[in-house]
Amino acid sequence: MAKFSKKTKTSENIPTSALPDIIFMLLFFFMVTTVLREQEILVEQKIPQATQLQKLQKKTLISYVYIGKPKNTALYGSEPRVQANDALLNTADIVQWVNRERDALPEADRPMITISMKVDRDVKMGPISDVQTELRDADARRVLYASVGKVAGN
Repeated sequence: MAKFSKKTKTSENIPTSALPDIIFMLLFFFMVTTVLREQEILVEQKIPQATQLQKLQKKTLISYVYIGKPKNTALYGSEPRVQANDALLNTADIVQWVNRERDALPEADRPMITISMKVDRDVKMGPISDVQTELRDADARRVLYASVGKVAGN
C-alpha cells in the first residue's frame, strides 16, 4: 500500500486592497451625518444642578429657550435676555415663536410640543415668570427646566 500525501498551497494572506476605500467611505459618511452645533448660544449659561432628573424620550418635540445675561453686553446690555433658536426675543414675541415651532411639527405631534428652558442660575425669577406667562398664553403647557446633573450626595 502506498501512502498519499496532501499538498496544499493555500496562503493565509488577507487581501487589503479595498481597505482604504472602505475607510474613506466610513469617514465620508460620518462627516456628512454629524451635526456639530445646531444653535449659537448668545446668552451666558451656568445651568443649576438638580436633585431628580428624568430622561426625555422624543427629543424632536422639544424647542429650547435660553435665558441669561447676554455675552455681548456692549450690544445687548447687561439685563437677562431670552434666546430662542439663534435670535434674542422680547417676551411679547414668545407666543409667535411658539406658534412657528408648533407649525413646524407634524400635525399629530403639535399638542405634544415641549419647551425646555435653560436658565442661567444667576437670573432672577422675574424674567422666568414673564416667559412662563407667555408660554401659558401660547398654550404651551409642557415646560421643563434643564439641568446639568444630580447634586452630589443625593
